[in-house]
Amino acid sequence: MRDIWTEQLSWLDSGQPFVLARVIKTWRSAPRKSGAGMLIGSGMKVAGSVSGGCIEGAVIEEALDVLESGESRTLSYGVEDELALSVGLSCGGEVTVLLEKHWAFSIDLNTRIIWDTLQNCIRNNKPAILISPLPTESGSSAENQSPLLVLPEGENVGLQQNREEVIALAEGTYNERENKIVEIGGNEFFIQVFPRRDQLLIIGAGHITIPLVRFAKELDFLTVVIDPRTVFANPERFPVPPDQLISKWPDDVLPDFPLNDDTYAVLLTHDPKIDDPALHILLKNNLPYIGALGSSRTHAKRCARLEEAGFNADTIAQIKGPAGADIGAQTAAEIALSMIAEVVAAKHGKL
Repeated sequence: MRDIWTEQLSWLDSGQPFVLARVIKTWRSAPRKSGAGMLIGSGMKVAGSVSGGCIEGAVIEEALDVLESGESRTLSYGVEDELALSVGLSCGGEVTVLLEKHWAFSIDLNTRIIWDTLQNCIRNNKPAILISPLPTESGSSAENQSPLLVLPEGENVGLQQNREEVIALAEGTYNERENKIVEIGGNEFFIQVFPRRDQLLIIGAGHITIPLVRFAKELDFLTVVIDPRTVFANPERFPVPPDQLISKWPDDVLPDFPLNDDTYAVLLTHDPKIDDPALHILLKNNLPYIGALGSSRTHAKRCARLEEAGFNADTIAQIKGPAGADIGAQTAAEIALSMIAEVVAAKHGKL
């Protein structure tokens, strides 16, 4: 839903009522994941998507009714429904969508602060968890409940009954990186996780880095390239520019750089004067992936230098070297493809 939050705030600022549709549950081959969102306004004004086109028509029709009545509702489409075939779910997917009406002049201050804070988190790549009460059979939200925003790196925003229990469940959901519906005190809530965007940290701006940046950005990674060699760290070399291109020594940058469990690192220079100081810092931060370019012989020498520097075997084993999935890569683009494939495998626990 990151793709529509800026528009959502813009629609709120316009003063025109609209419906926010969110996928809150999926089964099997549903077209989009839980958390996907769409905005629907009067005059068939639409932004975003809940299914990539499969059920949009049906959802828009229901949303226009919610726009009129003001009553929130959930919609479920599954293979057992006749409607499923007509809306495009014949492949076997099932999906549940939450529809909520929003209007700047009716939204309470607490909710508006939550939307503003969430947008701030997204803009600054900070994690957040949004807890939304689901409507009861009458169409109203859970009794005496309001949204809550849990911030793993800040102060939580919003008031809610069963607050501590809700926060504990939200934090557990964040660790799993999965949205889910939970029941607390007889009421149902949708917990939606907004993790930091994955960050690919590339040490070295050589020829492999150019396609690697392009592939990573296609996969929505934030890309950061660090290389003290100005001849390589030149923006004009990148048809698809990295989010940050830093022409400094890694050991001057990394001590103050945000290294967390959403950061994946690849070292590409072959130069121990550049790669080794970076590894000394990266290995102390428990990253999900550290890959280093080079042959098996080069990697063996790298490991020996790290051992001499005081790193133990288990720590050194964090480095994937030579980096890249074994696809027989030969060209710069193929090597970059093998590396980003390995990063994605690490992200999904398949490495």
